[in-house]
Amino acid sequence: MKPLHRSSTAILLSALLATAGAARAGAQEPAAEPPPAEPVTYKFTTGMYRMSDHATGWDVNLRRSSDLGNVWLGYFRLAQQDTTQWRAGWDHSYGTAVRISPSIQLASGGFVGGSVQAETGDPWFVGAGLGRTNLRPYWNLNFDPNDAYTLSAGHRNTQNRLFMVQLVRDNRQNPDQRHLHFTWRQPMAVGERLTLDALYKTGLVEGQHIRRWGFSAGYDWPEWFVRLAWDPKTNFTPVDAWRLSVGSRF
Repeated sequence: MKPLHRSSTAILLSALLATAGAARAGAQEPAAEPPPAEPVTYKFTTGMYRMSDHATGWDVNLRRSSDLGNVWLGYFRLAQQDTTQWRAGWDHSYGTAVRISPSIQLASGGFVGGSVQAETGDPWFVGAGLGRTNLRPYWNLNFDPNDAYTLSAGHRNTQNRLFMVQLVRDNRQNPDQRHLHFTWRQPMAVGERLTLDALYKTGLVEGQHIRRWGFSAGYDWPEWFVRLAWDPKTNFTPVDAWRLSVGSRF
């Protein structure tokens, strides 16, 4: 895998506060209602990347969510090349009828990147976005071009079921490079869900036009999750990659 000028992205789950009733002296009162479950605050993810050139990468990522948005800190290491990179970022979503989602990414080595997404509609929705970087070296761990625009459309309901089609197309240095995602998320048992993503990619790899299918599959439990992904010609290089991520929210 080579450092590309594009942005990344993995983990731990939740806690409940318990509760009790109270009674005043001399008078019997009904027990108080239990307070609602606290929102998930932290997500911790660790990932392993196994490439067809026999290189192996590792990353860890800790994200914190609050009313100010999501902030995260990550670290990536590619052992065979003795390569490391620290990374940090922020993202948030604003609005209801039209939802605007900006993000910022920073990394050691002087990398700076950002994106903005806009989405409207409920339960059917459409969206568009634009990403930009300063083209400094960056290990792109989510494999989608980041100097790119995105177009999306789909359906999302109150049971957390989702179907979405999304196009990610490089619009800066390699405009022939495109990813087309078909994403399906299905609630399973209480607090569990299955997410599948089929990827169709086209573009030039060392002067040859390629067409490849990739995929990712993930399963979430109330506190833990696991993801497995296959990305052929990852980041539009000759290298194929497997990615395994596990984590938890708390």
